Amino acid sequence: MTVPRAETEYVDRRSLHERIAADLRDDIMSGELAPGASLPSTARLKERFDASNATVQKALQLLKEEDLVVGRAGASVTVREHRRRTVAPAALSTADRWLTEAAKHGTHARSVLRDVAEVRPPADVRSALSLPADSTALLRSQILLIDDEPAELVDCYYPLDIAEGTALMERRRIKGGTPALLAELGHPARRSVDRISAEIPTQEQHRSLRLTSSTPVLRTLRVVHGDGDSPVEVTVMVKAGHLYELRYEF
Repeated sequence: MTVPRAETEYVDRRSLHERIAADLRDDIMSGELAPGASLPSTARLKERFDASNATVQKALQLLKEEDLVVGRAGASVTVREHRRRTVAPAALSTADRWLTEAAKHGTHARSVLRDVAEVRPPADVRSALSLPADSTALLRSQILLIDDEPAELVDCYYPLDIAEGTALMERRRIKGGTPALLAELGHPARRSVDRISAEIPTQEQHRSLRLTSSTPVLRTLRVVHGDGDSPVEVTVMVKAGHLYELRYEF
């Protein structure tokens, strides 16, 4: 007779102030603590989480650095009008559509071209483009900003047999956007497939998006297929996870 193994007791290895911040962050994001609402007092938080005053203050500091709450000495800590945006993935299909969507919410949005170069893409991008391990592709990298704060990193990869000798290779914005140019070049977009994952940010993502904690990022791998279902563009989009909520309709 096989004796079942005893379940190992789970231990949350995050520091206590990170766990407190995570629970309060969830209260804010879910609307349990609405914009303008005061957070529970330090005394109540100490009791709720069985924590010291210093630990509670470290948790609140994390939320302040994420711009989720605001507070000053002698006053209660209150929830800011936080910047989380509910978006439909289709509205973010291109940088131009992203900028248009942001403008609808009364914000100033812009994109900055960071690089145009022939590079060896990440493994999942190579796989999507059906490239051998040692192959290269054209990268057009940009960062999208809302009210001059970084909001999303966008890296677009193109097969060299499509990009070479075209405006895609030039270090400038493309008038009308890359979808229009691809269509002019005989590679119209017929179908797009998204793979979305939540990941811990890399050092470069953390720095470029000016993140203040280890809050996960949302990483979208988008494969755009043309005629004959051949891939004509693969885009990797990375956005701060606590600033976005994706809405799907079926």
